[in-house]
Amino acid sequence: MLSVALGSFVLVLSEFLPIGLLPSIASDLNVNIGTAGLMVVATGLVGAVAAPVVTVATSSVDRRVVLLALTVLLVVADALAAVAPSFGVLLVARMLLGVGIGGFWAIGAGIAGRLVKPSSAIRATSFITAGVSVATVVSLPLGAFVSSLASWRLAFVIGGVLGLIALGLQLALLPSIPSVHRVRFATLGGLLRIPRARVGLIATAFIFVAQFAAYTYIAPYLTELVGVGADTITVALLAFGIAGIAGNFLAGITLSRSVIGTLGASKLVLAAALVLLPFLAQSMVGVFVLLIIWGLVWGALPLGTQTWMAAASPNGSESGLALFVTTIQLSIAAGSIAGGIAVTSFGLAADFWFSGAIAVVGAAVLLGLGFRRSNALEAAVPSPVPARTPAADVPCEPAPC
Repeated sequence: MLSVALGSFVLVLSEFLPIGLLPSIASDLNVNIGTAGLMVVATGLVGAVAAPVVTVATSSVDRRVVLLALTVLLVVADALAAVAPSFGVLLVARMLLGVGIGGFWAIGAGIAGRLVKPSSAIRATSFITAGVSVATVVSLPLGAFVSSLASWRLAFVIGGVLGLIALGLQLALLPSIPSVHRVRFATLGGLLRIPRARVGLIATAFIFVAQFAAYTYIAPYLTELVGVGADTITVALLAFGIAGIAGNFLAGITLSRSVIGTLGASKLVLAAALVLLPFLAQSMVGVFVLLIIWGLVWGALPLGTQTWMAAASPNGSESGLALFVTTIQLSIAAGSIAGGIAVTSFGLAADFWFSGAIAVVGAAVLLGLGFRRSNALEAAVPSPVPARTPAADVPCEPAPC
């Protein structure tokens, strides 16, 4: 479980590392900030395609072999990015990483129940997805910290080294995990026939579009609108990351009480923080407070959508996870594209206001659709703290929870 969790952590860390490095990369490779943001777009688009394609193409292959191959691809992608002589080569490296992310995320969480006894399956899955959550919130401050000390290329070296460690652990610790069933493209849309799964996918799309339209350009915001140097940016993003980790743990409490309430309230708070950031750009205290609030709710949102989808998807369904990952990756790409257009056409402040508007609309849609099925969903959602609810450890075979 440790080797798979570390693999998921390094993949997502590598995906989001460039966000904290955009100014340095843009300057070094002679492209503008909006163009540099395509690194996030390219990875997301390829990951969206790779999730279902890798799931179907490798459905008859031992899952250990697939995970090892995807981890090798991660190391190759980070190594190529570290030595990229041009922005075009860097984009190729990011697309290779997208293949690894889409495939690993769709398959890795799905095998959790096969690595432990059935009563621990939910805890095992949570352990793997925790690697995703932590990587999401620490990647940006890590990238900014590295950029303030050395070349942006060092960040990709770090990602590659961590990938090698994960690969070594997987080689040493992962047992054979034979494929148990074939997945076909015709079965991938099965999740869409589940009403509350459709609501969860819509909620996920709005969350990630709003987040990454702004999150992709947070470092330029601090540089150009707030006017602070690299050291202050590192501290600010570190505060954001720590708040995100705290939000992840706090969500474990609030989600056990109300999933839709946690997601709806977090979206509204996210919107308020994004809209206010340009207005308070001249106040360092105000900026830090808003970044901490933003990080806190963002730490809760990925876990919230994962919890929602866990209640709607057949237990351990790789096809369901593939569609979920595709939604996330497409939304990351769409958010980054929309953010780049907003920054290039109207400026950084407009991008944050635009992102806040998306979050508000997303909250309205979630609450409007979600309350129609909230009673059924709340009754079905497994507790984020399984030890307090033994019944949550019961596998949901053969029907969805």
